[in-house]
Amino acid sequence: MTISASDWEIIFVKKYPSDLTDSQWHHIKDLFPKPKRTGRPREVDFREVVNAVLYLVFTGCQWRFIPTDYPKWQTVYYYFSRWQKDGTWYRMHETLRSQLRRKKGRHKHPTAGSLDSQSVKTTAVPSSRGFDAGKKINGRKRHILVDTLGLVMAAVVTTGCVQDRDGLKKLLRIFGIHRKKLRKIWVDGGYRGACLEWVKARFRYCLEVVLRSDDMKGFVVLPKRWVVERTFAWLSNHRRLSKDYERFTKTSETLIQIAMMRLMLRRLKPL
Repeated sequence: MTISASDWEIIFVKKYPSDLTDSQWHHIKDLFPKPKRTGRPREVDFREVVNAVLYLVFTGCQWRFIPTDYPKWQTVYYYFSRWQKDGTWYRMHETLRSQLRRKKGRHKHPTAGSLDSQSVKTTAVPSSRGFDAGKKINGRKRHILVDTLGLVMAAVVTTGCVQDRDGLKKLLRIFGIHRKKLRKIWVDGGYRGACLEWVKARFRYCLEVVLRSDDMKGFVVLPKRWVVERTFAWLSNHRRLSKDYERFTKTSETLIQIAMMRLMLRRLKPL
C-alpha cells in the first residue's frame, strides 16, 4: 500500500485523536503569548503543549502519565498553570465562543441563557469537598450558565454542600463580560423563592423557572432547560471531567473551559 505525502503528514503531526489539526492550530496560535525579545529563545512548541493538555482532558490520565511523544509533563503543567493565571485559557475560550456564535448567525453577546448545577464525585486527592444531601454525593458541584446554543458563558465549581441558590449568586458576581445584553435565564425549581427577586434587583435579569409537570413520567425533555443538560453531557464525554480529580476548584473551572474550547474548535474547523 502506498502512502501519499498528505497521509504522512497526518501520521506524524496528529499522533492522537485529541490532537489539533493544522487548521485548528492556525486558528488559535495567535492567541498565545508572544516570545520575549530578550533572554533565552523558547524551545517548547506550544502546539505540542496544547495537544498534551487536550490529551489529558479527553483521556483522563494523570499529569505524570502524559505520553513521552509530548514535552515533559512538568513543562506541560507549567504552561497550563501559567496560562491559567494570566487568563490565556479564558480569553481563548471567550474568543472562540464569540466566533462560533457569529458563525451560527448570532450576536456575540447572548440575550438569554440557561443555568443549572451538576454534582460530581471527587477522588482520594486531598481537596475541598462537601456532601450534597439531595443527590447523595460527597464531592463538588459545577454551576454553569450557557447560552441558547449550549456554549458556556460562566462556570463556578464549589463544594457539594453549597446550595444551588448560593452557587448562582457566586456565579453571577463574577459574571461580567456578557451582562450588557443578557435579559432572561431559565432555571429549575431549585432557584425559586427570594433568589428570583435578588437577581432581578441586583442584576436586572429575569429568572424564569421551568418546572416538570406532576403528570410526566420517565424521562421528559423540558423546554429551554434541556440546553444546559446537554452541555453537561458534552463535558462528561471528557474523562477528566467524569469526576473531579483536581486539588483546586479553579483548576476544575479551567478544565471546563478547555473541554468547551475543544468542542468549539471542532465546530469552527472540522478538518
